[in-house]
Amino acid sequence: MTTEVRVPTLGESVTEATVATWFKKPGDSVAVDEMLCELETDKVTVEVPSPAAGTLAEIVAGEGETVGVDALLANISEGGAATAAPAKAEAPAAAAAPSGDSGKSVDVMVPTLGESVSEATVSTWFKKVGDTVAQDEMLCELETDKVSVEVPAPAAGILSEILAAEGATVAAGGKLGVIGGSAAAAASAPTQQSAPAPAAQSSGGSSSADVEDAPSAKKAMAEAGLSADQVKGSGRDGRIMKDDVAKAVAAAASAPAQTSAPAAAPRAPVSADDAAREERVKMTRLRQTIARRLKDAQNTAAILTTYNEVDMTEVMALRNEYKDLFEKKHGVRLGFMSFFTKACCHALREVPEVNAEIDGTDIVYKNFVHMGVAAGTPQGLVVPVIRDADQMSFAEIEKAIAEKGRRARDGKLSMAEMQGGTFTISNGGVYGSLMSSPILNPPQSGILGMHKIQDRPMVINGEIKIRPMMYLALSYDHRIVDGKGAVTFLVRVKEALEDPRRLLMDL
Repeated sequence: MTTEVRVPTLGESVTEATVATWFKKPGDSVAVDEMLCELETDKVTVEVPSPAAGTLAEIVAGEGETVGVDALLANISEGGAATAAPAKAEAPAAAAAPSGDSGKSVDVMVPTLGESVSEATVSTWFKKVGDTVAQDEMLCELETDKVSVEVPAPAAGILSEILAAEGATVAAGGKLGVIGGSAAAAASAPTQQSAPAPAAQSSGGSSSADVEDAPSAKKAMAEAGLSADQVKGSGRDGRIMKDDVAKAVAAAASAPAQTSAPAAAPRAPVSADDAAREERVKMTRLRQTIARRLKDAQNTAAILTTYNEVDMTEVMALRNEYKDLFEKKHGVRLGFMSFFTKACCHALREVPEVNAEIDGTDIVYKNFVHMGVAAGTPQGLVVPVIRDADQMSFAEIEKAIAEKGRRARDGKLSMAEMQGGTFTISNGGVYGSLMSSPILNPPQSGILGMHKIQDRPMVINGEIKIRPMMYLALSYDHRIVDGKGAVTFLVRVKEALEDPRRLLMDL
């Protein structure tokens, strides 16, 4: 008897999901209500339990596939009929295994990369061909436009083949490598790994019938009206990737212009001696995205920056007085970011255009604050979003900032955690910056730059006193935020920080 495993109800207005992880493979025994797989939607992660006890006979929807509500995910055999299913499911993997491997082989696949992300770049392989790996041991790391994704081993064995080398672009659901089940796989794998790929030498697109182009590339070629022989593939064995299609389209569009216009910004001549001392490193996908978004912001918005300074005496005194009690009660340290977040939320209510965005010819006002908090990581700048920050307490804000910052440094932020922000705070002061002009995080219309706290002589009631001062910078989109609104916003932030009691009394 066979029992079907289907996609459960995903929630209101959610009609489809992506298969993120299978916890079982064909041939495994499963118990009733044991978790079989995990689905990801735009909002939540959904675990799918087993509806019956038996053997997982067949996986219909593999990892990375998009499925609708009530779609068939797998079949469970409650009797002995499942014994033939694993052999069928493993046939493709066995074909990919090196010759002489008498054990079964398991494909290492690209995991789900996140909403709207269809491809990634292989940044690092932690193992090489012939290495023994344990189940769930990290094999390699992928980079997308936003985050880094670690790929664990789906099974224990020997890494018999690497199909996507470091620097290669891979599509979601693509194959990264093969894990063999016996030592024979490792013996023959290096020979296969070093063998030249004849298809990759082709000057055009895929020249072999068994080379499958990336799904995103096929779609892009269909939209552009190009055939595979018009695009030069850069993937393994000449596989055509989405970027290859974009390059082909751009080359076709710019071909006439290139005959009359020289290339922009040519690289200055470099002597042979200097060239020998240079190091050329390809930009990561994250760094490319940062560069593109920042330049797009400058090209699109009318960015203007206004400055002010704030006396941090009262905030520092309040923090020093209550920080130990605060940490003891809430389990998190009391920092300056919660004060700045509260002050910004307070000011945004009075100047709502700073919390708005332009959509065509409309201005969209946000009656909530999703606060972006810029965080520097070894991979580059990311902006995790704290949702409904205006409804949070000091403790809730500090906990959210600490948790998001930790996930950012570990490269564990999801795409959803970095989308939907309405305003951003960037703290360059942690690096010693005294003053800067932050760039907008599109489509937002405002970003507050914090800076280093420095003791400076100030005139207070006719007397010169030393006070801890910080310069504040508000960059804003002058298309919808006038100078009066920007200055008013910054003054309100200054007032709230210099007298934190105003926040309690909503003044």
